[in-house]
Amino acid sequence: MFRFALLMLLSASLYAAPTAVDIETAAQIYQDAAIRQQVRASLGTMPAHIRQLFSADTAAQLSDEQLQLVTAAAKRGFRIDVFEAPALSALAANLDAATVKKTEAFLLSDSGRRMVDADVATATLEEAKIDKIMNGELAAASTPQRDALFDKLELASRSTESTVQIFLSMGQAVAVGTAVGSGRDTAAVAESARKSGEASRASLEQNMRQPLRRYLAYSYRDLSDADLKHILSFLESAPGKRYVSAYIASLGAGFDAMGRRCGEQLGESLRELAQAQLDVPTASPPAIAAPAPAPAPARTP
Repeated sequence: MFRFALLMLLSASLYAAPTAVDIETAAQIYQDAAIRQQVRASLGTMPAHIRQLFSADTAAQLSDEQLQLVTAAAKRGFRIDVFEAPALSALAANLDAATVKKTEAFLLSDSGRRMVDADVATATLEEAKIDKIMNGELAAASTPQRDALFDKLELASRSTESTVQIFLSMGQAVAVGTAVGSGRDTAAVAESARKSGEASRASLEQNMRQPLRRYLAYSYRDLSDADLKHILSFLESAPGKRYVSAYIASLGAGFDAMGRRCGEQLGESLRELAQAQLDVPTASPPAIAAPAPAPAPARTP
């Protein structure tokens, strides 16, 4: 009996899930993948997107003064210092030593460096140009072979699904944060936002898949077919799949934190405005659980 129990313990340790890595290790991957540069490039446009979210919500009917508070809250919430701590924690929690070793080797390879440089270059383009890329007005020359590679890369990077999830989570975080700041029932708001998001998920994914595929192809227009195959080989490997999951979890945690901060700031501001102007009711959080479709804040690798 003792021997059997000992063997079970040993086998459990052999097959146990790999442990997470420390923050310093995660920070190295974060730096190698240039996540900070890509996310920072998206933050300047977030106040306008959040304002559009509230403006489009006919249930809220916010005044111009209230919409100004939306913009101000978004500027205070969507900042890189709000993003980084939860993003790094999530990245560390979803990596393991073996994945880190393989990921660093890939990111520091010639193809990996070219991929990261291309990601940063496209993320830092003006929004008007990014819109043209995603609408198909600006495209790079291609071949059937490259088109097939990009189709596979889009799936392997989980680009569309992760982008939609980030927007849904962020929208829900804004709604819940607003409820917290304004003293409303957060559970009810969270459930309503979740249902709204799930109802819109399929249509969002369908609408965003082709634009994000164009974004990917334009980003990597100067990479060779050999580079694309090297990237795809990594992303389809076991370490690559775990890295993609960790990357997505990191972005989700960071944008969720910024969304909550924005919502809490907005809830407090709206409550103060309502108290100052007793005839202005405190606005409800938006019924929509995701901002209007926009370029991915930081494309998954």
